[in-house]
Amino acid sequence: MMLAEQLKKSILQAAIQGKLTDQRKEDGNAQDLYNQIQEEKQKLIKEKKIKKEKSLSNITAEEIPFDIPKNWM
Repeated sequence: MMLAEQLKKSILQAAIQGKLTDQRKEDGNAQDLYNQIQEEKQKLIKEKKIKKEKSLSNITAEEIPFDIPKNWM
């Protein structure tokens, strides 16, 4: 039973770190998705369906638990 739990944790950790699959071209990239999200947010703010968010503080090096792939946003 413990082996199954360890395997599950290992797979989840690899998934969080983006190590399970290669990036597929048809999936697009993070920058494109981010831009789409920002456009939709601006539209909703203009329509007064959501409020403008406060800016988030920058993440420090100590807060990063593992090496983040360069193509992540």
